[in-house]
Order: sequence, then C-alpha cells, then structure tokens
Amino acid sequence: MSSAPLIRQSETSEPTPGPALQIVRPATPADPAAGWPLVVLMAIPALVTAWGLPYYAVGLAQRLRHPLHPLLRPSGSIGLTFGVVALALFLFMWLYPFRKSARWLSWTGSVGRWLDVHIVIGLALPFIAAVHAGWHFDGIIGMGLIAMVIVSLSGIVGRYLYTHLPRSRSGLELSLEEAGAERRALLTNLSIATGLTPQELERDLALDPRPYDDMSLFATFGRLIADDWKRAATLRRLERTWSHSGAHPLHGPELRDALRLARLEMTLSHQMRAVDATRKVFAWWHIAHRPFALTALLSVLVHVVVALWVGGVHIGSFGSR
Repeated sequence: MSSAPLIRQSETSEPTPGPALQIVRPATPADPAAGWPLVVLMAIPALVTAWGLPYYAVGLAQRLRHPLHPLLRPSGSIGLTFGVVALALFLFMWLYPFRKSARWLSWTGSVGRWLDVHIVIGLALPFIAAVHAGWHFDGIIGMGLIAMVIVSLSGIVGRYLYTHLPRSRSGLELSLEEAGAERRALLTNLSIATGLTPQELERDLALDPRPYDDMSLFATFGRLIADDWKRAATLRRLERTWSHSGAHPLHGPELRDALRLARLEMTLSHQMRAVDATRKVFAWWHIAHRPFALTALLSVLVHVVVALWVGGVHIGSFGSR
C-alpha cells in the first residue's frame, strides 16, 4: 500500500500555538500478559505445585500411600477444585468467538477487552489443568493438555498479529478512511506538541517505504517484526533529537506526550501499509489455530464425560476426602 503523505503542501505551514486544539493524551493499551489477573491465575497453581512437590515428584504407585493423595489426586478436594475451575474457564474462552460475531453483545464489553480476558485465561489454563491432572499426562487428558499448550503459544502469535491491524478503542477494525483520518489528527496534534510542520514530521517519522506485496507468509511475519524494531529505534532517535532541539527542546511530560503521539502515528502508518499482508497471515493463523483449539475442546469434553460416567468422579465427591 502506498504511504503517500497525508498532509498536502498547503497544510505544511509553521503551526501556530494556541488553545484551539488540545493535545491528545491517548491511553496506552494495557498488556494482558503483564496484568495482575494473569499473575494471580499463575501464582495459585504455582504455589500449590510447590507445596505438593513431594507428592508430584514420586511415581503413581507411591502416590497412593502419600498423605497428600486424598487432596491432590485428580478426584481429590484440591485436584477436583482445579479441574472444575479449569473446565469453567475453558468453556468461558469459547464465548470470545461468539462475542466477535455478535455486535448486540457490545454491552458486555469491547472486543478488545474480551480478547484480553481470552489471552489471560489461555495462558494460565494449561497450568491450572496440570495441577488437576497431578502433573501426570497420559491418555486423552495428555492429548488435551498438549493441545492447550499449543493453542496458548499460538495465541501469543495471534495477539501479535491482532495488534498490527488498525482498530478503534472498541476493538473493531478501522477502515482505511478512518485510519487515515486518525493519522491526520495525530500529525496535527504532534505538530502542535513539537512545533514542527506536518511535512517535517512525516519525514522524521518515515519508516521502510517498501510495500508488503507478493511476500510469503514467513517473510511477511519477519518484516512485521523488523519494522517494529525500526519503530523503536526511531523513537529513541526522536527522543534524543527533540530533547536537544535548538529553539524548543522538550522535556518531562511534554516529551513523553510527543513520543507517545509519534509512536501511535508510526504504528498506524505501518498498520495501513501492511494491512492486506497482515490480514493474509492472520487468515492462515486462524486455519492453524482452530484444529488445536477444537482438539483441546473435544479432549476436555470426553475427559469430563468419561470421569462422570465411569465413576472416577461423582458430583457428591466434591470436597470429600
């Protein structure tokens, strides 16, 4: 896609400072992998694992005589609790695809927020399920756990691709016209923040102009990563330049605001240039992701049915010793 300047020559005159336009202070999206919900969901199975390590470290025959066996076996009080929580979280994850296709559910939260919850659960779920299984993986539950791990790892790739498509705060994908309008607004606000003309800013913020056309899937993915590194290097260069510029050096909050606006503008420009290639990679990611997700779902459902039907777990056994 062409990266022609969005600001016409007639619009590149020196900006006049004034109160007419307030500098935007966009909120930086929180990384779901760094939030406290994930910490809690990971810490609880980690603490139980550390506490029960003497039990998990011995063989299956020795576990039968271990004092922690009534608690930590899959049908024990703690093991079954983790199993019920894992099942509930796993089924809740499958509501995310439904939320994406049902706009009338917007009252439940944005698609982006649902994705954050989906990611947090997906990363923590294999560890919760592992405690339920007593860190012993064989048979149908072993296959399910392997599928969960693969889905979790591929989910990280999916999240990366998701963030490379231009989206609104609600998580809905922006059209090129909407993305272009947002980029013009960012350039205008950045011009006021730095005292540079939009034309000068477009030159300073310009990245690799080569198109993404006719690139293979792996080449496209590698190019996305390389351009991310270039954006980070450009931001470091701009920080040095703007903090030591002659007439109007920026410091403190002013510099942070300007750098935040520059990062958003470069990100949006990159997204617009690579949108078609990113969609193509994202489509192939869905093709690879879904079979493992369905395998995990089928394994979990079979495991639950067999445990209830054969008698390994009874509804009344929850909380029993």
